[in-house]
Amino acid sequence: MAKSSSVAVAAAATMAAPLLLLFLVTGTEATISCSEVVMDLRPCINYLVNGNGKPPPSCCSGASTLVSAVSTSADKKTACECILSAAAQLNINEELAKDLPSNCGIKLSVTLSPNIDCSKIH
Repeated sequence: MAKSSSVAVAAAATMAAPLLLLFLVTGTEATISCSEVVMDLRPCINYLVNGNGKPPPSCCSGASTLVSAVSTSADKKTACECILSAAAQLNINEELAKDLPSNCGIKLSVTLSPNIDCSKIH
């Protein structure tokens, strides 16, 4: 079970980081937790590791929920760090992660990348 949770966290991390970068609302204190990020993105894990084509509706719904939940710079940084940490533990298809926002109809101002510097998110 622990490995499954790690996979979920990693998948969530890879795809949520760019979603968070879109919303540049100022703030100083994070109100989102890593467990919330993972919960929102959990439906995307199987798709990001083994999928092809379009993500399942539950994945897109979770990604949209995460984007809506991240309202401050601190939230964005927290979610980004959580996502990158989790993603480092999974074998995620980077192309699927990069295309997830557009495949879910979510507009982002950044490109998904495992090299995002979370400290530079505003």
